[in-house]
Amino acid sequence: MKQLPISLEFFPPKTPEGAEKLAAARQTLYALKPEFCSVTYGAGGSTQQGTFDTVKAIHAEGMTAAASHFSCIGATHSKVLEQLQALKQAGIQRLVALRGDLPSGHGMGGEFTYASDLVRFIRDETGDAFHIEVAGYTDMHPQAKSMQADIRALKAKVDAGANGVITQYFFNADGYFRYVEDARKLGVQVPIVPGIMPITNSSQLIRFSDSCGAEIPTWLRLRLQEFGDDVASIQAFGMDVVTRMCQRLLESGAPSLHFYTMNQSAATRELCRQLGLEK
Repeated sequence: MKQLPISLEFFPPKTPEGAEKLAAARQTLYALKPEFCSVTYGAGGSTQQGTFDTVKAIHAEGMTAAASHFSCIGATHSKVLEQLQALKQAGIQRLVALRGDLPSGHGMGGEFTYASDLVRFIRDETGDAFHIEVAGYTDMHPQAKSMQADIRALKAKVDAGANGVITQYFFNADGYFRYVEDARKLGVQVPIVPGIMPITNSSQLIRFSDSCGAEIPTWLRLRLQEFGDDVASIQAFGMDVVTRMCQRLLESGAPSLHFYTMNQSAATRELCRQLGLEK
């Protein structure tokens, strides 16, 4: 298997115990020599400060390509500029620019409407100080009017200055190939990196997927449900399914793989081992 770069995604821990577990998982996963490590806002779009603190910790551990997720929902230009300057001063050079989730019961608010507005603002205010990734949705963003409308929104983000795309995780390689083909037809030429979610807990995966709009194919959902509470069988089956999908992606020219680690190391390391991606 051809050696390709990988990247890893973490979320900010909410407890001291979670912080310890994440620190241990990071140290284990650094052995994979990821191109970069990103930090999301965590479930429900929790505070940005936890994200920034975790990104700075990763940077301090020698992972200089630490990427902060950065959302603009409800934000003002002045606040975003203040945060960008703080990240720049901390040595952070990579961002994943997102619109972000609307808090329950709140309107849009703020001075940004779309992620493309945020990307353009970052470029206008900081030039090329940051490498910017944006999100792509092979199963379509839950709030998009159509697949074509969603891909036009992707193009707007790239035209505004994004360097690359990371997709939401998926379990249908054909959907990814079609998404890339449609994006290329619209003129999107930056790398479109598939997001990969290891399958380790079926109930958690189904719950998380239902909330974020990621599609679990019916055949896969039913097989996972058949295993019930048999964790070992779920993990063995999930490893086989995701490994086979990743092999197809790599053989068909995916530029990289972005792993949603869920702050754990074992499944991602095993996937990389089976794919021949261990450095």
